[in-house]
Amino acid sequence: VQLQASGGGLVQAGGSLRLSCAASGRTFSAYGMGWFRQAPGKEREFVASISGSGSRRNYPDSVKGRFTISRDNAKNTVYLQMTSLKPEDTAVYYCAARYGALEYAYWGQGTLVTVSS
Repeated sequence: VQLQASGGGLVQAGGSLRLSCAASGRTFSAYGMGWFRQAPGKEREFVASISGSGSRRNYPDSVKGRFTISRDNAKNTVYLQMTSLKPEDTAVYYCAARYGALEYAYWGQGTLVTVSS
């Protein structure tokens, strides 16, 4: 599986942004997808995940209620809708894929999100 993330950019605090992650392959629906982020000097952080069918989603408390993950299996694409953005959301955002309950083995190249105060 090859992943290509896009949609990052500069946004003011309180604003919104939608990230996209396009996947190659014909079995996209078999993969759980996730979004992670890494800010300068910090560890990579889990942001959201969605099951292959889209029926299950998970978020950490830091983004719950502000971020929404979704997927379109017909387009082999997963999205991350981010609202009420805060400066602390500034990071490089990565999408990732995993097969079943295995670890995330496939990673996109990352897209930079910068939230100005």
